[in-house]
Amino acid sequence: PVIHKHQVKIDPGSKTTGLAIVQGERVIWGSELTHRGSQIRDNLISRGQLRRSRRNRKTRYRQPRFLNRTKPKGWLAPSLTSRVQNILTWVKKLIRFCPITGISQELVRFDTQKLQNPELSGIEYQQGTLYGYELREYLLEKWNRKCAYCGATGTQLEIEHIKPLSKGGSNRVSNLTIACHSCNQAKSNQDIELFLSKKPSILKRILSQSKRPLADGASVNSTRWKLYHDLKSIGLPVEVGSGGLTKFNRCRQDLPKTHWLDAANVGKVETLIIEVTKPLLITAKGHGTRQLCRTNKYGFPIRHCSRIKFHKGFQTGDIVRAVVTKGKKIGTYVGRVATRKSGSFNISTLGGLVQGISHKYCRFIHRKDGYAYTN
Repeated sequence: PVIHKHQVKIDPGSKTTGLAIVQGERVIWGSELTHRGSQIRDNLISRGQLRRSRRNRKTRYRQPRFLNRTKPKGWLAPSLTSRVQNILTWVKKLIRFCPITGISQELVRFDTQKLQNPELSGIEYQQGTLYGYELREYLLEKWNRKCAYCGATGTQLEIEHIKPLSKGGSNRVSNLTIACHSCNQAKSNQDIELFLSKKPSILKRILSQSKRPLADGASVNSTRWKLYHDLKSIGLPVEVGSGGLTKFNRCRQDLPKTHWLDAANVGKVETLIIEVTKPLLITAKGHGTRQLCRTNKYGFPIRHCSRIKFHKGFQTGDIVRAVVTKGKKIGTYVGRVATRKSGSFNISTLGGLVQGISHKYCRFIHRKDGYAYTN
């Protein structure tokens, strides 16, 4: 058989990561992976509050601990580590099922070094089409995707010179901001001090924010760099690209902005043939909790948690098919199962939650792996 080369492409995101498999010019698979970083953060805050309350009550006069708080080099918060591990898990899954020969990752949102240093790739890079995408993406991120003068969002934003070119201003990034069309026209070639003479607080904010140095990519994109090093350890060649290049590739082909299409456009792309009609939607669910009991809103225990994970051969999170042949719930149900010691299970289907299904009617479709799937 002929084995074609495939590339897995990744567009990391804070809430959702896009994944795509490309065979030459053909996009043959796409998915969107939703992370659970915010849930992990909330759980850690809740756990910390309960622990602090308990220690205040039970160990009030104990000497505080010290000299044991140093974090190792390269440490990431658990919510960020979870994001990296989610992506690594899926890359390794895809490598098992598909002949992957390379990996592409969007490493930085914008290529800050090339924005600042024309000599890196020649003056053509600075004056070419791609430079505009890198610059615009950087400014949108820096100014929070809203007009610097009036705070307008959801409208067409334009690149604007803080100090006009006609009065000695430059094209340097520190002299550029983002403004809506009406503010851009109203300011025209006025000095910003004159234009905002009646709004001193906005003037002060813009001047201070404009002088803010370019943030170091390794600190701003720490999660992406950690992911990059972990991907390299897999042993496949890793291609990297910037957010500006991804946007340029996508807009050039007139493709809609979705996470999985952004992933397909990471790196060097000439043209793409989209063969995917609907991406696979993946949601990270975790592997349960080790809490011995559930608590009410005040932190007091209200019910016991079983220490046994498997009941009747099933565990919560398995995807099952239940064909009920008698009783009030006759029918076929497919979905994620929640188990009980009694053997009476709940199944979350597309039509809603179905309660009280006996384990005798359930058959495995997919064992729990920490993720939920929809198509």
